[in-house]
Amino acid sequence: MCLLTYYPAGAAIDTRALRFGADANPDGHGFAIVTSGRIITGHGMNADTVIASFARTRAEHPDGPALFHSRYATRGAIELSNCHPFRLGGDRRTVLAHNGTLPKRVHPRAYDRRSDTRIAAEDYLPTQPFGPIDTAAGARGLAGWLGSSKLVILTVDPAYAHTAYVFGERAGQWVGGIWYSNRSYLPPELRWPARRRTVCGYCLDRDLERTSRYCRDCGWCFGCQSALSYCTCLPTPNRPAPPAGPAST
Repeated sequence: MCLLTYYPAGAAIDTRALRFGADANPDGHGFAIVTSGRIITGHGMNADTVIASFARTRAEHPDGPALFHSRYATRGAIELSNCHPFRLGGDRRTVLAHNGTLPKRVHPRAYDRRSDTRIAAEDYLPTQPFGPIDTAAGARGLAGWLGSSKLVILTVDPAYAHTAYVFGERAGQWVGGIWYSNRSYLPPELRWPARRRTVCGYCLDRDLERTSRYCRDCGWCFGCQSALSYCTCLPTPNRPAPPAGPAST
């Protein structure tokens, strides 16, 4: 599912929330910060390294919008090149990060190691298939194509009317002036309150007929409150730990 976090201009970061999100989504991390007509980005496979780099850089540049992304891989290789955010069409002035599942049009084909979001950023969305997002038709078209997923775009390109765009905002949560795409920023014990046993604490899917330990939509384990591939209820882990790597800025 991933965790996508958006910070409006001036919003301070909550590193504790980022670490909870990184634990639940361990397949690579990245950030972007708008400042002085440019976008500073960082990517890495090691959560602590990337979060520390983001915290330092955000403290130096607090006045623009920013985003942070922790990935839970569903398509594409688990590697640095698939860490969000991605440049839109290779343009340094515009980046995007995504949470959710994109349509089949951008799913990787055989031998393509890219994630669906990377393919969308590199090949599909630069063509503006729905028209400019500053128009009502363009924004509506992109939102419809995204469906239930969420997308944050940051840009310093003067062709855009704004420096930040959040699609799927209502499906996320605003907490303390920060927007989170789902509840994985919370401590595990708070993601799935006991009184809401039919609601997944990760993707918020409601399943009144739930008969399994796992969420039918995202695979979240209601027992140990972890993603299926990292479920500690299983006898042995069935997925290797992500490799460590330095952040890049």
